[in-house]
Amino acid sequence: LGDLEDNAFIKLGRGKVISKTDLLDKPGKHPVYSSSATGNGALGYYADYMFDEEMLSWSIDGGGRFFYRPKHKYSITNVCGWLKVLKTDILSTKYLFYALSNEWASKKFNYTKKAHPSVIRKEYTIPVPPLPVQQEIVRILDSFTELEAELEAELEARKKQYEHYYEKLLNPANMRGDKLTKKLNEIVDFFNGKGHERDIVEFGKYTVVNSKFISTNGDIKKYANKQICPLYKDDILIVMSDLPNGKALAKCYVVEKDDKYTLNQRIGRCVIKTEKLISVKFLYYILNRNPQLLRYDNGCDQTNLRKNEILDIDIIIPSLAEQERIVAILDKFDALVNDISDGLPAEINARRQQYEYYRDKLLSFPMAA
Repeated sequence: LGDLEDNAFIKLGRGKVISKTDLLDKPGKHPVYSSSATGNGALGYYADYMFDEEMLSWSIDGGGRFFYRPKHKYSITNVCGWLKVLKTDILSTKYLFYALSNEWASKKFNYTKKAHPSVIRKEYTIPVPPLPVQQEIVRILDSFTELEAELEAELEARKKQYEHYYEKLLNPANMRGDKLTKKLNEIVDFFNGKGHERDIVEFGKYTVVNSKFISTNGDIKKYANKQICPLYKDDILIVMSDLPNGKALAKCYVVEKDDKYTLNQRIGRCVIKTEKLISVKFLYYILNRNPQLLRYDNGCDQTNLRKNEILDIDIIIPSLAEQERIVAILDKFDALVNDISDGLPAEINARRQQYEYYRDKLLSFPMAA
């Protein structure tokens, strides 16, 4: 971009200070965009605006993303840089967005480095084919991003649908037939995990089940070669400690295989005494983020659930046939919205990989001799 900038193809700048107080003092309808931490969403809406033109923006503190801003009335804060194409008959703004995004991703740019306008100008050299070629590349890549956006919107809708049915099906008033009420301590034997800090290795035989493992549905793992606290198929695990307003407290996980996991401290292990009364999967859905346990989170201090607090909650138990019906419905929604190997998350990931592949191919041009 150095040669382009020197020949006045583009103009670079930085946004201005617009605080949350400013937004409260002068509310309006014009979006204010801030750092990449807020994504494409607006920090807030302001009475004034800085721009009414097509541009690019990015966080000057790094973050790894450029944002395309179509023509509309908006502002950009001082933690963002902005870039305007001056000669749009030669260089497409949307093409430049895709080219810079590809350059940033392919070079694995140091996101902790301050990305001031001067860095953007010096670091990047991009191919500029004829405008019709740019426009065709934009058309193809737009089709991929639009499809991904549609899938993400569908996933969000399915998550809300899942939450609706989750609450409805597990509401005792909606359960069919006769029901029993028992304390959890009548249903399960409870065990605490043990600390594994000294036994963590980069690659090991056993996965250490901690709160991060459970809160990410098993995506983030630590390993050990010692099975200090063995786990077995159909054990139900529950997070006992979390930060205020956290998403992990009382989140549960069902062990699917013997001789694979070892249980860390502050994770509880529930073993059903008899499956003639309640099924593993039904109890998992009942325990997972159970409101009777979440009430211990005061929103100010770290919550540490005690064994007796967990075992004292009430469990409503319908017939096994009704449990099976409820589990079958919830399993379908769970797979659709959470399964990384199937359902919508897998489809979104596949489309994202496809987009990145074609972005790299379409924006790779032979260098001039």
